Amino acid sequence: MDSIQRVRAILSFINAADAGSFAGAARSLGISSAAVSKNIAGLERSLGVRLMNRTTRTLNLTEEGETFLREARVALAALDQAAEAVIAHRATPTGRVRISTSVGFGREQLTPVLPGLIDRYPGLAIEVDYDDRLVDLVHDRYDMALRGGHIADSSLISRPICQMNLVLVASPAYLAAHGTPRTPEDLGRHRLLTRRFLGGRVSPWNFRTADGSLTTANTERAVLTLSSPEALTQAVLDGAGIAEVGVHHAFKHLVAGSMKALLLSSHHSGNFEMTLQYPHRALVAPRVRVTVDYLLAAFAGMAELHVPLSALRHHAA
Repeated sequence: MDSIQRVRAILSFINAADAGSFAGAARSLGISSAAVSKNIAGLERSLGVRLMNRTTRTLNLTEEGETFLREARVALAALDQAAEAVIAHRATPTGRVRISTSVGFGREQLTPVLPGLIDRYPGLAIEVDYDDRLVDLVHDRYDMALRGGHIADSSLISRPICQMNLVLVASPAYLAAHGTPRTPEDLGRHRLLTRRFLGGRVSPWNFRTADGSLTTANTERAVLTLSSPEALTQAVLDGAGIAEVGVHHAFKHLVAGSMKALLLSSHHSGNFEMTLQYPHRALVAPRVRVTVDYLLAAFAGMAELHVPLSALRHHAA
């Protein structure tokens, strides 16, 4: 007797014992009396003992039947408790959530909202890896990742967080000492600070031309090349030169006046986006679902992630 047949037989036995007849058990289970009788007979054969003495009018449990009934009730109660635990788990999510994020976004945007997440869901344990490399969520056993750039189609669910617009910036002190570029060609006379990604590619600076096409500035003469966007932002603040950084990194400094936006009429802000990604699954675990919903709501409320490009004009050199 396989497991499914055994469960059916045990349910038939318990219901027959409770009802005192095969007919009563059949009504409770929605099957025929013959099926109940067959199920119980098969259970007795598999156990090698008689559980019930039957007459045309009554059912009487044997001593073995009484023992088996007690243990079967315990087993059913355990199944009910398991189901209730899953329901409770859904109502109050618990468990560990593993997140992969870049160093910059993780430190500036993710980390500040994590205390609120665990306050709301005290059963959660959050584990975050701050790593700029591209991870394999399934292979590396992450529940989700926060990723920026050109997001390719994949087997992952991608939830948009924001557009990752770029802006050229310099400090007022640098511009006072070296002048303000008015055209992309003027950049050739300035100290340029560029970003190199972990794969070795240097981020290009793109500009719109009069006919609507894009051209790329020559940044090979950069005096400083850094892999960290936060370090690049700090170098600008320190007056090292002109850099292209994410608006979300620069905006608070633009508002404070410690940076100025450059060449807004011609600089192309890019078409990058930040997304929250997690694997396709038939059922998303409650701990993952509530974390996704909480983070997306928190990021939606961060002004620096949703600055319209038109607002940069108020902070231009």
